[in-house]
Amino acid sequence: MALPFHCLEIPAMTPTTRPLDGVRILDFSRVLAGPLSTALLADLGAEVIKVEPPTGDDYRHIGPMREGMSSLFTALNRNKKSLVLDLKHPGAAQTIAALTATADVVVENFRPGVAERLGVGPVALRGVNPKLVYVSVSGFGQTGPLAHLPAYDIIVQAMSGLMESTGDPEGAPTMVGEAVSDVIAGLFASWATLAALLQQRRTGEGQHVDVAMFDATLSFLVTGVGRYLFTGQSPQRSGNRHAFSAPFGVYRARDGHFALAVLNHKLFASLAVLIGEPGFTTEARFASDELRHANEPVLAAAIEAWAGQLLVSEVVAALEAAGVPGGPLWTTAQALESEQGRARGLLREVHDPRLPGLCVPTQPVKFGGAAPNRAEPAPALGEHTDELMAALLHCSGERLAALREAGLFGPAQAAATSH
Repeated sequence: MALPFHCLEIPAMTPTTRPLDGVRILDFSRVLAGPLSTALLADLGAEVIKVEPPTGDDYRHIGPMREGMSSLFTALNRNKKSLVLDLKHPGAAQTIAALTATADVVVENFRPGVAERLGVGPVALRGVNPKLVYVSVSGFGQTGPLAHLPAYDIIVQAMSGLMESTGDPEGAPTMVGEAVSDVIAGLFASWATLAALLQQRRTGEGQHVDVAMFDATLSFLVTGVGRYLFTGQSPQRSGNRHAFSAPFGVYRARDGHFALAVLNHKLFASLAVLIGEPGFTTEARFASDELRHANEPVLAAAIEAWAGQLLVSEVVAALEAAGVPGGPLWTTAQALESEQGRARGLLREVHDPRLPGLCVPTQPVKFGGAAPNRAEPAPALGEHTDELMAALLHCSGERLAALREAGLFGPAQAAATSH
C-alpha cells in the first residue's frame, strides 16, 4: 500500500560519491538521540553497523506500527546494518575489539559506566584503535553530580528550563510537542562526530566525545540564556508571542490563524499601512521594538481587526505583497505535501518489500557536489550478522555456527531476519 507522500525523484545524471563514503561506524545506541545521529551520517554514505542485543533496539517495539514494524525504528535506522551480539557474553568484548580495529567511530548511549562494565568503553576500544572517535550520548554527560541519572526527553525539557519558558503565561509549563532534547542531542552528536573525524584526519589521533542532552538543550535556548546572562532574569512564558519583539507571533484571521514576524521599523511601517493604521509609524509608543513589545496588545487588536475580515490565504497573500514575513499554520501533512516540501526532497522512497511505497525522512542539507542521500530500508534484527562477521572478522561458516552455538548472538532466533 503506497503512502500519500511524494518522495524525491533523483535526476538521471548525478555525482557518484557521498561526503562520508568509506567511514565505518559501530553504533551501540538505541531509542532516539544516538540512532538519529548515526542515521544522519548514514544518509551521507557512512557504513553504520548497528550492534543490537538479541531482543533488539527498544524502538523496534514502539508504535505506531505498520505490518508489525515500528515507524520510529524504521525512520531512525534507515541505511544501517544490524549485527546481533549479546554484550554480556564472555566472548563479546573480544569480538567488539576486533570489529573496532576496522572502525572509524563508535557511538553509544549507555548510562555512564555501563560500557566500561561490558568491556566496550572508550579506554578499552581506543586501546585497540587509537584513531577511534568514541562518541558517548547520555542525559547528563559523563561527569557531574547527575551523570548517573537516566534521562528521557521530558526530564531534560523539564530540567533545562525549556518547559518553564513554553506555554501560556497564565497556564502551566508545557512540554514541547516533539522530542526536542533527544533530537538536539542527536544533531550535536553528529556534528561532534564530524568535527572529531576532521581532527583525527589532521592529527592521527581519535578522542572520546561526551554529548549530554542537558547541555545540548541548554545550548539550544539561545534567547532564554541570553536574557538571563544580560538581565539575571529567567525567561517567562509568552504563549504564541515572541518574548522580546512585536508584532511577532500568531494572530487570528476569519477562518484560522497565521504567523507574523516584524523585527524592524521598516517592516513595521509596511504592516501599519497594510492594516490601515499608517499613523502607528509616528507614535512614540511604537518607536522601537522594545516599546512595540510593551504595547503589543494594542497592535494585536489592530492586526486581528484587519485580519478578521479575511481568510488566512488572503492575509498571507497580502503580507507577501507588502514584503512582510508571514505564513499559514500548516499541519505536518500539509508541510510534507506542500510544493516546497516536495521540491526540497525531505522524504526519500526506500524499496522494502515488507513496506511497499515506504518513504522515510532524510538529512536535509543539500550537497551540490555529492550523490543523493542513501535510501535503504532499516534492517531486520540481525539481518547482517553473518555477512559482517564473515567480511570483517573472516569467520568461516563453521566458526559462525560455533559462535552461535556458544550463545554469542543470543538465542537462535536472534539471528532471524524479522522485526
